[in-house]
Amino acid sequence: MNFNFENCLKEGFNKLKIETFNKNKNEEECFIEAMQRDETRIVILKRLSNCDLPVFYKPQITEEINHFKAQLRSEARGRFFERELSRLLTSDELKYMWTLLQEHQTSLNHYNHKQYLNYSNFNEVKQKLNDKYKLFFRPSIFLELQDNKFKGYLSIDTFFNYIMKKIWIDQTRNGLSQYDSSGFGYLSEADFEAYILDLIPTLTQLKKLEKMFYSFYACMVVRKFFFYLDSLRTGKIRILDILSCGFLDELLELREESWSKEQQKKNWFSVPSAIHIYSSYLELDKDHNGLLSRQEIAGYKSGSLTSVFLDRVFQDSFTYDGEMDYKGYLNFVLAIENRHEPQALRYLFRFLDIKNQGYLDAFTINYFSRAVAERLPQEQRQMVSLDDIKDEIFDMIKPKDPIKITLKDIIESGMGHIFINILIDFNGFWSYEFRDTLAANRVTDNKDFNESFVQH
Repeated sequence: MNFNFENCLKEGFNKLKIETFNKNKNEEECFIEAMQRDETRIVILKRLSNCDLPVFYKPQITEEINHFKAQLRSEARGRFFERELSRLLTSDELKYMWTLLQEHQTSLNHYNHKQYLNYSNFNEVKQKLNDKYKLFFRPSIFLELQDNKFKGYLSIDTFFNYIMKKIWIDQTRNGLSQYDSSGFGYLSEADFEAYILDLIPTLTQLKKLEKMFYSFYACMVVRKFFFYLDSLRTGKIRILDILSCGFLDELLELREESWSKEQQKKNWFSVPSAIHIYSSYLELDKDHNGLLSRQEIAGYKSGSLTSVFLDRVFQDSFTYDGEMDYKGYLNFVLAIENRHEPQALRYLFRFLDIKNQGYLDAFTINYFSRAVAERLPQEQRQMVSLDDIKDEIFDMIKPKDPIKITLKDIIESGMGHIFINILIDFNGFWSYEFRDTLAANRVTDNKDFNESFVQH
């Protein structure tokens, strides 16, 4: 008998004992009852698969489940990390390799002072090194890194920088993996926060940071990584994504001894940046309860964000008794301050989608633009046409469907930041709606200044 799905169901029905005196039970209910008996369920399922069923979920080994297995797993992971680190080149080994590269270098001409290796010299250096170096002396690496202008020649500086970068990535990946509590290549928020807290004392630019501020600083760092790398809000991010996103490079710039004020302003992870963000949170927290209410967050950006937008934020965000915590505030700041970036637009789009239909229509556009226009003085409000604004927005975004604006349309248009400014920010709306007047005023001001300059 061929035990396909249909035959297995027939066999299951044949084994059912339907009591004639129980008229309240139908065949489906009796079948479910029979399937709940272990022997019937196992026989049918095994014949369906023709083999033992695979395990769909395997719980993580913890000390609560099995202390011995957890200890064994921890010891095995520790030895694995030690073995991987031992394979990396040490500083002395790097110095020795640099010496060999210098000895085998070739100068192409008097005008080019860079040092190069041809493929023959590349192989000669390889022969003088042990197997630990062989990973970097493959033909594919030579071809990939060879100079674009001088084919067949490899810049020593380019090659050595590549090796240094590769070693740094391997070291960092090893360090991050030691905080991977699941062992599956992901870090939870708690895992990553533990990594950051241990990293803080090693960063030169954070030496003046008070220890009582460590947890707030770690929260700020973790939030930026998760805001950009955990778009589905799963609560975990891949270690490979952490290494490739570039944020870790920005964070580790804090190891530099000297830093200009301009560099500090540009770096999200700098002490001035961290203090500025935390101070703004404290300033908004008028009742000093550690959370921001809907009324308190209204003071952000000097109150330029519209009330209907803020209402949506508090309706759709995770809050504690209707108030926003520091982590939620960081998400909010990252989205508002980086509204030109796809991830920020994705975050803000869900607040604009009041119908939860996956797109914005004319009604939604009018709903938000009306809330901004109502804040204009009476004489300016009469000059504004909501239908014109709606048409301009659709022309600006150029959606594939002429009556629906999707998130993809907004991102691909490259005009997402202007789109957001018009719908949620009074200052952004005013600047856009009266841009011609502003431009004319600037021309007049420049003309008056030039005339005055000539007269004097």
